[in-house]
Amino acid sequence: MAADTPVRSAEALGPAPSTPPGIQQAKLFRIYNHYRLVVSLMLVALLFVDPVNFDMRFRLLDYYQAGVSAYLGLNAFIALLLIAGFHPSQRHITLSILLDILIMHGLLLASTGITNGLANLVIVSVAAGNILTPSRMGTFYAALAAICSLGISGWAVLTLGESADDIVRAGSLGILYFAAAFVLQSISRRMMRSEALATSRARSIAELEKINQQIIQRMRTGILVLDRFGQIRLANAAAEELLYGAPKASAPIHERATVLPKPLKQGLDAWLKDPTQRIEPFQPSPTSPLLQVNFTQLDQERGDQILVFIEDMSKVTQQAQQMKLASLGRLTAGIAHEIRNPLGAISHAAQLMEESPNLDPGDHQMLGIIRRHSRRVNGIIENVLDLSRRRAANADLIEVAPWLQEFKEDFLQTQNEGRAEADIILKIDPQLPSARFDKSQIEQVMVNLCDNGLRYSEQHSGQRRIGIHAGATEDGERTYIDVRDQGPGIAPEHRNSVFEPFFTTDKTGTGLGLYLARELCEANQAHLSLVEDNKPGCCFRITFAHPGRMI
Repeated sequence: MAADTPVRSAEALGPAPSTPPGIQQAKLFRIYNHYRLVVSLMLVALLFVDPVNFDMRFRLLDYYQAGVSAYLGLNAFIALLLIAGFHPSQRHITLSILLDILIMHGLLLASTGITNGLANLVIVSVAAGNILTPSRMGTFYAALAAICSLGISGWAVLTLGESADDIVRAGSLGILYFAAAFVLQSISRRMMRSEALATSRARSIAELEKINQQIIQRMRTGILVLDRFGQIRLANAAAEELLYGAPKASAPIHERATVLPKPLKQGLDAWLKDPTQRIEPFQPSPTSPLLQVNFTQLDQERGDQILVFIEDMSKVTQQAQQMKLASLGRLTAGIAHEIRNPLGAISHAAQLMEESPNLDPGDHQMLGIIRRHSRRVNGIIENVLDLSRRRAANADLIEVAPWLQEFKEDFLQTQNEGRAEADIILKIDPQLPSARFDKSQIEQVMVNLCDNGLRYSEQHSGQRRIGIHAGATEDGERTYIDVRDQGPGIAPEHRNSVFEPFFTTDKTGTGLGLYLARELCEANQAHLSLVEDNKPGCCFRITFAHPGRMI
């Protein structure tokens, strides 16, 4: 998984934003407008109460009533716009705060002056303006409110003969306006910086989670999360491909495949009994590569979830194979000369004895046995030498369809010379993915499979006919080639031994053909397997590696 990246500090985020994010600002303005609507409703309701009972002396009662009604209408109109889905911009919010400050001071002027309780509502408007726009504009709100308050008090002192104490009260209110502005600006900036940091961290965590998910899904190591009963909780694409062939289904794997392959379930049960026990490599199906699994507990205390790592052993097998071939090459180079010299002498002596006129039929029969087995031993030596001398795979990206057409034509030209006519039924599915392999080595594998198929087909049915089918795996990312004959098939007791060296059911064979073919496939990170589909004849499948994941 990707390593945790350090989260950016607050300083790395740059200066704090001058305004809250758009969505949050719209929410705050909606809340503020609800407050204004409630206040305006209360002011209108108070008009129906006798002002004398509240000891209130209105200077301009008619203007006050008109202003309160207009204020209610304005707030109701804005509320309807917000309900209809209107998204206020910064300009609309600024204009709304300015109107609030001016309307409140107009109501103060028309009522009893600065001593009216409406002056406290101006502080709320200034505070709301500094929360919604914590910038220089917030200071302007405080300055405008202070000037309006001092203006109303000065006008009342000069024209109405009010006490000069109103000017002192107005000055005190101005101080409160600026204090509220500075405090709320500082708090708002700090809150927005914290929110920006939290948003940045949440974004980083989300990006990190997405990166980790992509890395896990693209890993060639299969990863499973199981419970103690073997139920699949989570699986990446590689695990699905290695265990189940990556079926083309949109549902998650834990909804499609609830039963683990039998070897893996047995390995899990053995590991639960003894966590120190190492599980032997296994194949989920005859066409699957050899897999190695490792178990570990996700929660050491509860132990209710188990993490499973599934490794494709083909790469390890390839490395071991290279070491094996190097050792085999040194061995065969040393003994080939020692074996071939006496073998050549035996064969030459048999040829000289055949020229003798005094041999009876029994002697000729014995000499034939000597020659036949000499050729067989020589063939074994040649095959072993070919295996040990084989160069490393030089893989290229190949379009399988045209390559198979060319292979069929070339192969048939060599088969129809001096023998019964051979026939290959070639079927190629559309839109095959490319495959990466060494042409010469895979051609050698195909020649071996086709020769075997034609021979067994002729022995069983009298016709030298085989079928070749090229298709895509169920995940649509890899190509496979099936070679099917019309022979008697392979007996169940021999199915596990067909790829072992020197195993053969043909008296004239060396038993190295399929072994060499699988070795060549492993060198190209392909997999040669025997398909058990209960159909007539015998079918061998070459499944190529993913064209973009081969090393």
